[in-house]
Amino acid sequence: MEFREVYCISCKKVVGCYNIKFFTEDKIAEIIQTNHVSHIRNGHEVNLRKLIKN
Repeated sequence: MEFREVYCISCKKVVGCYNIKFFTEDKIAEIIQTNHVSHIRNGHEVNLRKLIKN
């Protein structure tokens, strides 16, 4: 299965993990703007990573 991880570089932890089958990039961007905006407002750098699990 393929996932997109929302990773905070400043905290060095995964903030969220979303299945590509159910969440498009637009949906993930919307989730970041609504749920993970606190990290961005605090000056943290948020990155999207693609993760493949067998």
